[in-house]
Amino acid sequence: MVNLTGINSNMLRNAPKFYEVAKRIVEITDGCIVVAHNAKFDYRILRTEFKRLSFDYEKETLCTVELSKHLLPGYKSYSLGKLVRALGIPVSDRHRAAGDAQATVKLFKLLLTKDTEKTIIQESIRKDPKYQLEPRHIDIIESLPSATGVYYIHKEDGEIIYIGKSKNIKRRINQHFTSDAPKAKKIQAQAHAVTYEDTGSELVALLKESEEIKRNKPIFNRALRRTLFTHALYDFIDDNGYINLKIDKADGRKKAITTFTNRHGGKSFMFKAVEHYNLCQKLTGLYKTKSNCFNYTIKTCEGACINEESPESYNKRVQQLIDKNSYSNQNLVIIDKGRDIDERSAILIEGGVFRGLGFFNLNYQINNLDVLQSIITPMQNNRDSQHIIQSYLRKNKRIKIIDLSSNTTSQ
Repeated sequence: MVNLTGINSNMLRNAPKFYEVAKRIVEITDGCIVVAHNAKFDYRILRTEFKRLSFDYEKETLCTVELSKHLLPGYKSYSLGKLVRALGIPVSDRHRAAGDAQATVKLFKLLLTKDTEKTIIQESIRKDPKYQLEPRHIDIIESLPSATGVYYIHKEDGEIIYIGKSKNIKRRINQHFTSDAPKAKKIQAQAHAVTYEDTGSELVALLKESEEIKRNKPIFNRALRRTLFTHALYDFIDDNGYINLKIDKADGRKKAITTFTNRHGGKSFMFKAVEHYNLCQKLTGLYKTKSNCFNYTIKTCEGACINEESPESYNKRVQQLIDKNSYSNQNLVIIDKGRDIDERSAILIEGGVFRGLGFFNLNYQINNLDVLQSIITPMQNNRDSQHIIQSYLRKNKRIKIIDLSSNTTSQ
């Protein structure tokens, strides 16, 4: 980045933090369409930074790269620097905010003059109606909370046409009602009311959403994939007695340790696991070779790949990974956020089977199955619910888990 832009760490030392300028960005872009060179990149950065502040920043964008290719065809390069030089547009402080912004403004003005058919303006005008909400939609949104939970979109006769979950129900419904996607347009046309269930916990919302969709089969949820995951982690013992791990396509006939939304997610998990548990790349399917793995070469593998480390020693670490990521045959309860500050949610796993969930007051002790049975609402155990729970636990490392077998608590 230093070679590309000339910007180094010393130059950024006194630069303002994003949260310090976020409010000003919202103010100066209010009611505007964001124009940028390679707008997708800049807009993605803005969205990401605002998301870290729990703010949903949504704007229409116009990209001067795309517009230039359409209105100024035939140039070898459409990078900002080369394009403005070729067009004779003066630019100062290249790769600095002010210099690049002013060059983009001058380029955009040129594009507006070249746009004799007023395509840009027509496209811009066409974008505006997206944000015009119908009065009934405004009333619905105003009645909703900015809370985590499951929501149900109903037709006039009460039929549920869509079920979803969100960490901010009000914001999510607003997105449904302002989107111009074909499916969203159909939902907008039929939506008459929205009901919701506050869950506090995103895990509870995910589990309830999955079960409610299966039970109600809303018309606009039917296009969703039948399963939430495509790949799984399996184990087998090789001829030398070592436990091998493998990411493969999910197969309901085989017992999986854990599951993943896609192969990439599984591979990413395995790379981290190899480092954390000091496992062999060869025996985890990450390095195909008939001899030693690469990590052995750089002295970070104990040599299970060439039988230097004993199976007993190596398998202990593999088993730790398996025990951590599979709740097979375990009795445990997962404690997460509740609907109020003095409440928590409880997800019960009994004998490795998801039994259901409930809520309890912080002053209420839940340390045995008998007590739990009184607060738990039974739910279906299936491959999707198992995937939801395992994925959530992987992403939320600090979540509280009570092992009912040994009555211990971990995070």
